[in-house]
Amino acid sequence: MNRAYLPGVLAMATIVVASNILVQYLLGQWLTWGAFTYPFTFLVTDLMNRLHGPKMARKVVLVGFVVGIICSFIGSQITGAFGPLVTHRVALASGTAFLVGQLMDITVFNRLRRLEWWRAPLAASLVGSALDTTIFFSVAFAAALTFLDPSDNVGWANKMLPILGFGPVAPLWVSLAVADWSVKMSLALVSLLPYRAVVLRRIARLA
Repeated sequence: MNRAYLPGVLAMATIVVASNILVQYLLGQWLTWGAFTYPFTFLVTDLMNRLHGPKMARKVVLVGFVVGIICSFIGSQITGAFGPLVTHRVALASGTAFLVGQLMDITVFNRLRRLEWWRAPLAASLVGSALDTTIFFSVAFAAALTFLDPSDNVGWANKMLPILGFGPVAPLWVSLAVADWSVKMSLALVSLLPYRAVVLRRIARLA
């Protein structure tokens, strides 16, 4: 692979590994520390798309997908207090959500890349992360999908509670998903700053 793409590959791999580790540590009632690192995968994808085009962005996403599979396999071999750290459902949900969400990010970005500099990365990250969150939490925890792995007890995730403690009553996993996507939305805005800095630096070099 061309060395110009190496920073993107290393960044993606690092974020995926860090997120898989940090997701094991709770932060309050609704979040894990991994929720604050994972959204930056969309920043890496958008930068690679802007600087090197969609083809290379997809290659970097593929690297992240493979690294994620390796992390899931390792996690499935480690037994925690409630069984394997990564169940089959969580592994399937994680890989599917990552791949679909990131590829959607690339698609949306390409359609908007000629507009104002902030529109493509912001819209792409928001749409991609919404899809990522929906797929992950529903596939991993929804009672309706128990057939994916009947041995995986997700009863705890389907306990009926007010969303985030004050909204309409829904399964617990819905609150987890809403909290997770809220962090993704916030970090999508924050990520515009480093995105703009890197893009402007690249433009200055080419000038």
